[in-house]
Amino acid sequence: MTATAVLLAAGLGTRMKSALPKALHPIAGRPMLNHLIASCEAVFDRIVVVVGPDMDPVAQAAAPHTVIVQQQRLGTAHAALQAEALFGNGDVAVLYADNPLIRPETMRRLLERRQQAGLALLAMRPAEPGRYGRVIASDGEVERVVEWADATEAERAETLCNAGVLCAAAADFARWLHAVEPSPAKGEYYLTDCVALARAEKKRVLAVEAPEPELRGINSRAELAEAEATVQAWLRRAAMDAGATLTAPETVFLSWDTRLAPDVTVGPHTVFGPGVSVATGAQIRAFSHLESCEVGPGAMIGPYARLRPGTVIEHDGHVGNFCELKATRLGAGAKVNHLTYLGDSDIGCRTNVGAGTITCNYDGFNKYRTTIGQNVFVGSAAVLVAPVQLGDGAFVAAGSVVTRDVAADAMSFGRATQIDKPGRAAAFRASKEKA
Repeated sequence: MTATAVLLAAGLGTRMKSALPKALHPIAGRPMLNHLIASCEAVFDRIVVVVGPDMDPVAQAAAPHTVIVQQQRLGTAHAALQAEALFGNGDVAVLYADNPLIRPETMRRLLERRQQAGLALLAMRPAEPGRYGRVIASDGEVERVVEWADATEAERAETLCNAGVLCAAAADFARWLHAVEPSPAKGEYYLTDCVALARAEKKRVLAVEAPEPELRGINSRAELAEAEATVQAWLRRAAMDAGATLTAPETVFLSWDTRLAPDVTVGPHTVFGPGVSVATGAQIRAFSHLESCEVGPGAMIGPYARLRPGTVIEHDGHVGNFCELKATRLGAGAKVNHLTYLGDSDIGCRTNVGAGTITCNYDGFNKYRTTIGQNVFVGSAAVLVAPVQLGDGAFVAAGSVVTRDVAADAMSFGRATQIDKPGRAAAFRASKEKA
């Protein structure tokens, strides 16, 4: 029998005050919905995502999983019911895109607990229970879930709070969803009513407790920031457990897919965007920013370096302070140490690129590549106007503007002729002072 996860992602996120659907707000560089999908993929056989009308970006983020449209937003039970035809013949869990940090092991515990009961739910004991619905239990079984507004003072004193996630056998779940009545206040159909319906049928209802950081919902920018902090703590710990050194871990920001090999060292205030891999022995020094790039073994990056998408640093490559590389391959042992921009470039092994050098890769309409061979020396403040090639062993004099290919082992001077005018500086100053 198949286990199916139904993910409710139709929310507009009004409290986020954003045109972006709530499910697509990112945590560690990945939309909330995709965090939840990734965890579900490790546990469930089928994933169904329920979206609202005109939410094509959310549907695209859910691919390749099945998407169902809830044409009218009539509450969580109504949303879950839209997926009834895809429940299958096993267990069904209903989860929320704005509750994205539930870990696979917690989902497995939920499915296991469902085997002991007609209905299982997730619950937590938050530090500030606030207005969460309370789970009222007796002798280990859930008797009811009480919304805060309807709870007595004694019930509000209960610390076990409902996280909203339910799991039941497909046939039971479908029957209860059909039986849910609209709320008097808003006329919406609420998923939590299934708890009372299960108890009315004498079904056991059991709670699975999990930590608050996993189960906390995200409905505001402040809560999004709290979730980001939680995920960053998880990612930092995982990186260090895998053998990376983060010298000031609380200042390092990782992406969900950052890959740091053993014996990588990351300095303070470093930011990793999505798609970065760093090989063994590499050093990422302080205040560097990397995204969609590869750093090879033994490479040294920064401080204050930026590696943009498409950049590959081969083994023992050096990228120093205030250097920016975009769509560039830096060969083994090559060095770009100071105040340099290299865009759309191929740099050969053991080549040295001097301070202040730039590749002019864009003419306002198209991008062009610069190719530099092995063992090339490019002097400081050189301007390489692409498309251009420098052969192996070439030497470019400082301050040159290179517009034509340079042959292997040739020395290139692309400077304007220097002209000195004796005494002209003093005369210039005098004229200005007089004026």
